[in-house]
Amino acid sequence: MSCPEWLPDLFPVDPWISTTYEALYRLFQKDFVESQPVYKGQTVWIFPEKEDGKEKIFWHLTTRDEKEAGERLPDLRRSERLPWVRPMLNQTERPEALAWDYEEGDGTVKTYVWLENYDFVVILKKYPNTSRRLITSFWVEYGNAKTKLRKKYERRL
Repeated sequence: MSCPEWLPDLFPVDPWISTTYEALYRLFQKDFVESQPVYKGQTVWIFPEKEDGKEKIFWHLTTRDEKEAGERLPDLRRSERLPWVRPMLNQTERPEALAWDYEEGDGTVKTYVWLENYDFVVILKKYPNTSRRLITSFWVEYGNAKTKLRKKYERRL
């Protein structure tokens, strides 16, 4: 299935080389630090705290916990889709994008932007003043994760 024309090409991450993180970080800085994406007319912000010289959210957008290794390792599917995050937030009116708010079990409200047919989701935290903070994005690899997202969509606010 080809991607919609409004989505950028996947970022080349295979093979993963020593400069891949720095190239991804330059994209991250352009899309989230030097300017901010907009979700339904409101700026999406990030926490500025850093870890290993980069914003913590950068690591959440490019790596995942590997329990066996006991650390976060590059997630190729998540990393190659980093160029999609900003356009997904900016263009939620596209027919390919499902965007909704959902109240989690702990009472927090999260905003999901899901490209269901392209197996990728971006998640924001919605605050009482209606601002939103980027908290993660990931490639939806397993059927049970798709089922959970579908149920959240059906129970959206």
